[in-house]
Amino acid sequence: MKFKMIHENYNVSNLEKSLRFYSDALGLEESRRITEDDFVIVYVKNEAGDFELELTWLKDHPQKYDLGECEFHLAFETADFEEAYRKHQEMGCICFENKEMGIYFIEDPDGYWLEIVPAR
Repeated sequence: MKFKMIHENYNVSNLEKSLRFYSDALGLEESRRITEDDFVIVYVKNEAGDFELELTWLKDHPQKYDLGECEFHLAFETADFEEAYRKHQEMGCICFENKEMGIYFIEDPDGYWLEIVPAR
């Protein structure tokens, strides 16, 4: 039996701010939206693949999300690693670098870490 990964969910405290961040930092754009009385779910993706990031905004969740020790992340590969690094440096969203491994992490508005790796 095989399983295909289709999406991952991140709960966000400010949907519009998160949509801007994911568009500016990673080129992810809205692919579909579900709006209910107490929540909104927006799926974002780009032309590089079918995998989607699901951003969920709960209308009655005013406090910041507790991400624990943030020992999880979603990774993105880019052929333009140096250009991406410069862009993320300008945005001020790089939160950790591992020069030895040739990777770095950016942090979204809610504190989620996103790994940036060069195409190999």
